[in-house]
Amino acid sequence: MIKVENLRKTFGQKVAVNNISFEVHPGEVLGFLGPNGAGKSTTMRMITGFITPGAGRVSVCGFDVVDHPIEAKRRIGYLPEAAPSYGEMTVGGFLGWAADMRGLTGTQRASAIGAAVDACSLGSVLDQAIDTLSKGFRHRTCLAQAILHDPEVLILDEPTDGLDPNQKHEVRQLIRRMSEKKTIIFSTHILEEVEETCTRAIIIDGGTLVANGTPAELKARSVTAGAVRARFAGLDADAARSQLASVAGVGKIECIGQEVDQVVMRAYPSGAVRGDELAAQVVTELTRAGQAPIGIATELGRLDDVFRSITHSDVHHSDGGRA
Repeated sequence: MIKVENLRKTFGQKVAVNNISFEVHPGEVLGFLGPNGAGKSTTMRMITGFITPGAGRVSVCGFDVVDHPIEAKRRIGYLPEAAPSYGEMTVGGFLGWAADMRGLTGTQRASAIGAAVDACSLGSVLDQAIDTLSKGFRHRTCLAQAILHDPEVLILDEPTDGLDPNQKHEVRQLIRRMSEKKTIIFSTHILEEVEETCTRAIIIDGGTLVANGTPAELKARSVTAGAVRARFAGLDADAARSQLASVAGVGKIECIGQEVDQVVMRAYPSGAVRGDELAAQVVTELTRAGQAPIGIATELGRLDDVFRSITHSDVHHSDGGRA
């Protein structure tokens, strides 16, 4: 549905996007991650045809966005970051105008507007001027125009920005429902959204693609993936460390929490031992020694650990706007 090949964009001497390639297939929800200034928005703008690539190629549903821009854009719904709208228009008037721009008429037009209003829960503000709306309602109004024409592809730049927790949940649910029939790319700074919503995630940093995989595959790159977290009662950290060190296959050990009568330790597997195997060995050997932990779990890894380890969030790049 979306094919990006060797995409590059510069602004003056600054390289905003540097030779990025990836594909997004039907039904996928692709999370687009990276620190501020990494090139996310610039990449999304090139995919939608909003700005022209300096080099490389983008095709949407088989149509090159440069050579066949109208055909490509007919198949795209786009929610830009800080999406603009006409403040003096009512919500209903704005969506009607957007429907006209999409060539919708008659019953098809009315049905499309109604479906978008229902999907984004805008019924209570249809007759209200956009300027008078809360940030959340303005954002939902712009999301409604993006899905109005029932596009095959959705490009959403920070789709939950400015929403309260309930509204964020509603938008995530909407994205999941729409993914049954659409291909979706959305950027976010909220890593839990990626785990909850995305089938795959891409991380870019400094304009370069640095990771591409499912959330589980990315979390498996975390330094804690496969480590065993064990809670002991009646032991201090030194005693718990000594007990864990006696278990075959245990490597590095660290204390990650301590209370009055309990301590939580993390033990990393050594050699070829897997985390699930190590957990079983800890339970078996320490039970035999009379020091079984009162709780144990194999850690799956953390997406934020991976994000921090492969990006440089303290580096910001200027590309004529937030990238």
